[in-house]
Amino acid sequence: MYAKIIKRILDFLLSLSLIVILSPVLLILIIFGVVMMKGNPFFTQDRPGYKEKIFKLIKFRSMTNEKDKDEKFLPDADRLIPYGKFLRSSSLDELPELFNILKGDMSFVGPRPLLVEYLPRYSVEQHRRHDVMPGLTGYAQVMGRNAISWEEKFKLDVWYVDNQTLALDIKILIKTFAVVLKKEGIHSDTSATVEYFQGNKED
Repeated sequence: MYAKIIKRILDFLLSLSLIVILSPVLLILIIFGVVMMKGNPFFTQDRPGYKEKIFKLIKFRSMTNEKDKDEKFLPDADRLIPYGKFLRSSSLDELPELFNILKGDMSFVGPRPLLVEYLPRYSVEQHRRHDVMPGLTGYAQVMGRNAISWEEKFKLDVWYVDNQTLALDIKILIKTFAVVLKKEGIHSDTSATVEYFQGNKED
């Protein structure tokens, strides 16, 4: 009952309120993004949502579109400019996802929506992370973010699916603020952003 009705009502009301309250911040970041990224300040990408239905995720762009002589994108570390690092470390790049929440593609709390190409690499158990709406933040994010392994993240995601309550969501939201302020787990030990999920080790 909570996940299907009450949670959606709360998501809609809170996202609408925050969009209105944060509209000056959003406008400033749009202007800065146009200048710093030399064009479109937004990044959009197909992501799987509830029951693996594909939707367009929207974020503020944190990497440039610089390419090499073969017209291939440069490595993430080379395209992640200081402004982009600031957006990521402060999680301000995630603010446009408020519109995804308002629309009903996402919730404030739930497993993070990952790349579509990961879908065939999940185990049967890991696919269950899509049995709830994806979130702006989630249990895995407050338990390690990008500093823990993919397998650990997915176990935490599935645990959330089986245990979600309003009280748990409130705890996750409160802990999210602490994680963001401390800038914990922004990247993995071996990548400037986040490592790609290649599949489960046993596979």
